Amino acid sequence: MEEEIKTFKDLTEEVIEKGICGKCGGCVSFCSAGELNALEMGKNEVPRYIDEDKCLKCGICYLICPQTESLNEELQEKFGWRPPVGDYQRTTSAQTTRKEIEKKCTDGGVVTSLLLYLLERNMINGAIVSKKTGRFARRAIVARTSEELVEAAGSMFSGSLHLEELGGEYTTYTPILSTVKSLEKGYLHDIAVVGTPCQINAIRKMQCLGIIPAHLIKYTIGLFCIENFSFDDVAREMLEKKLDINLEKIVKLNIKDDFVISLTKGVTIHVPLEEVHEVARPACFACKDFSNEYADISVGGLASPDGYTTTMIRTGVGASVFNGALSHGYIKERTFQNADENRIEKTKMLAKIVSFARRKRMRAEKRLSK
Repeated sequence: MEEEIKTFKDLTEEVIEKGICGKCGGCVSFCSAGELNALEMGKNEVPRYIDEDKCLKCGICYLICPQTESLNEELQEKFGWRPPVGDYQRTTSAQTTRKEIEKKCTDGGVVTSLLLYLLERNMINGAIVSKKTGRFARRAIVARTSEELVEAAGSMFSGSLHLEELGGEYTTYTPILSTVKSLEKGYLHDIAVVGTPCQINAIRKMQCLGIIPAHLIKYTIGLFCIENFSFDDVAREMLEKKLDINLEKIVKLNIKDDFVISLTKGVTIHVPLEEVHEVARPACFACKDFSNEYADISVGGLASPDGYTTTMIRTGVGASVFNGALSHGYIKERTFQNADENRIEKTKMLAKIVSFARRKRMRAEKRLSK
């Protein structure tokens, strides 16, 4: 008996109505009936039908959603997935060698440096990155020049800037999939993408299905992600009162072992993650992937000292990029006094990654069991 195809109606019941939609826009951007205007991003950026009669009932929207289990077995087989954090070749701490990146980066500047290497060596035509336009405002761009890449690095702002307000909503999450969709209308090819676990997961699913223009994406750099944040004016006031800070004074945000808030005048505040769960995006609590298990290279600040990026080299493609950037002087690895120190530090690094991965997976399983 032929298996029944699940459609957007099923996606609505299983994901949207359960409050675990990540609002990535993949189902709308890559719907094969997109030109027929079957779907749209509706109120609060939640996908919905415009006209159900125009839906082709092909099931693509359901298959590529990062919150469904569809294609998980195919992805695990393709990438040699193994518990608890997926397949990887090695883990290291690295940092940029470029002063202009070092001044702006959040951690060690490895992401920007890897992209710069790919662009300057003509291995890509562009990179989809998140450009910060305010402390809690971002937009996805296709960076095509070295200058655009460096400009998008980090999250540095002067103290005179005000929080960008979009209808009273603030978010640290940047939807990139609509930007991926736009590639098919341009002349770009060989693209690198920097994304969260849910975004990279959706892209890998698209590649499994051969959905255009996912084939243009040659390199994926995945960010460690315990959660992103989204809140309105009321929640902002609550957060400021709870943490006893003025969000106007934030210079940058980071997550290592806890939530790190850097303020003007060099003040740094460390906040337990549990203290900011109230403003986390609900979909993040249903996501099981912390370390971006299907990326070519996964990166984050966790488990590395200040000024370094923890880097998990996962695929052969990722190893080629990292080693190339290393040999051409775009990045450098953290050095140790001897082999024993190296081994101990790498073991501690992996242990922290595994701990956060298990923590997020257990949290998701608890959320999904409700």
